[in-house]
Amino acid sequence: MSYAALHEHHQRLSHLRHVEAIVSWDESAMMPPGGGEARADAVSTLRGTIHQTATRPELGEWFERAFGERANLEAWQQANLREMHREWFRATALPQQLVEAMSRAESRSEQAWRTLRSQNDFASFLPLLRDVVSRKREVAQALGEQLRLSPYDALLDGFEPGARSAAIEPLFTRLRAFLPGFIAQALERQKSEQVLPTVGPFAVERQRWLGLELMRRVGFNFSHGRLDTSHHPFCGGVPQDVRITTRYDVNDYAKSLMGVLHETGHAKYEQNLPPSWLTQPVGSARSMSVHESQSLLLEMQVCRSRAFLEFAAPHIQQAFPDAVSVAPGAYTPENLFLQAARVEPSYIRVDADEVTYPCHVVLRFELEKSLIDGSLRVDDVPEAWNAKMTELLGLSTLGNDRDGCLQDVHWPAGLFGYFPTYTLGALTAAQLYQAAGRAISDLEDQIRRGEFATLDAWLRDNVWSQGSFLETNDLVTRATGSPLSTAAFERHVTRRYIERL
Repeated sequence: MSYAALHEHHQRLSHLRHVEAIVSWDESAMMPPGGGEARADAVSTLRGTIHQTATRPELGEWFERAFGERANLEAWQQANLREMHREWFRATALPQQLVEAMSRAESRSEQAWRTLRSQNDFASFLPLLRDVVSRKREVAQALGEQLRLSPYDALLDGFEPGARSAAIEPLFTRLRAFLPGFIAQALERQKSEQVLPTVGPFAVERQRWLGLELMRRVGFNFSHGRLDTSHHPFCGGVPQDVRITTRYDVNDYAKSLMGVLHETGHAKYEQNLPPSWLTQPVGSARSMSVHESQSLLLEMQVCRSRAFLEFAAPHIQQAFPDAVSVAPGAYTPENLFLQAARVEPSYIRVDADEVTYPCHVVLRFELEKSLIDGSLRVDDVPEAWNAKMTELLGLSTLGNDRDGCLQDVHWPAGLFGYFPTYTLGALTAAQLYQAAGRAISDLEDQIRRGEFATLDAWLRDNVWSQGSFLETNDLVTRATGSPLSTAAFERHVTRRYIERL
């Protein structure tokens, strides 16, 4: 039976990707700087081997026979066959030589970015970024021809199966229309509020203790995961061994804490994927927007809420007794909420509040589309970045590429097509949380008590246990009762930032 052969084939592929995931995490979190060049070559070879395995000549015939057997397959196996074929069809568009060249360019670029960003040195980074963009355009062209998509949509489809720019642009156009006026309204609302600052220093070991404690309380499974540090917070590893990272600022504990909780949302999704499907494509997370919805649902919908901060305040006070003794009023639940629910246009995407955050994503979405279609030269990225930053957030990044076009790891790592999934995820998170609130009448009271099991059960039923069984649009519609829109997000930010609920 050809389906059985494909099942076994993907089991072997999952083992190779397991190794790739852990090695990639190690490169970002543990590898000494001197290991970079050798690691880039090793990872390139590994990815080439994975690609060679994923495109074995006999697979085309196996798929043809398996589709003929489809009526005899269970529903989850039919979905798995769909996902296997999608993965294979994309892989066969790319020659192994290009895969390995792309991998080397990405590894060298990302490793150099870690140093050059801190030095605000775009000029030295420029040749590496040119190489990444050039290679990625080759990849996008090859994928686009195979999938009959525009080059950018072919890259987007790799992170968000089935998504197209034409469907995203109306959502982003609506946000572009809604957000400027709303940001001004929220800033005006804040003028009447007195918010006390939390003043450090906050020792890294105490920040780590707090992050670990709240990870445990919200349901992270430490027998299948861990917390480390890196230049850029991320969630890596595999479902059975989830590796999340954060970075610490001794003057601002909240950046790390909210980063930890954000990545914990990603991790809980991975840790709760259907166990019996884990070595198969159908057992993977559905898409990056669904993945981001889980991190943003935990961080933004839950952990920045008034209810959660009533629960978390005693833990924060316990973590930093010296700071609390100096300014006890700054660590009350009400003050912590006003701090967490504060709108302030800023340079750094990962530190942005949830109201201005979509502006950061729209900027990157528009620029990376232009980089891939060739209408924006890599050399002109800093100037183009500054123009859109000024337009969307009223901030200039001229001469400050460290906080401008060098701030994210995504382009150095070749992740073009990823950025829009962040805001799609924010919209999905708001819609899912609204649906969960309808299903769980006392949801906020449970969060206030530090009880998350009922919410987790709802997410497990509607999102986590589904893996990639459903297409993204079907998953969202089934869980929430309607297709994705901006309505729930707009209602959420109005309640939190204007009505202060």
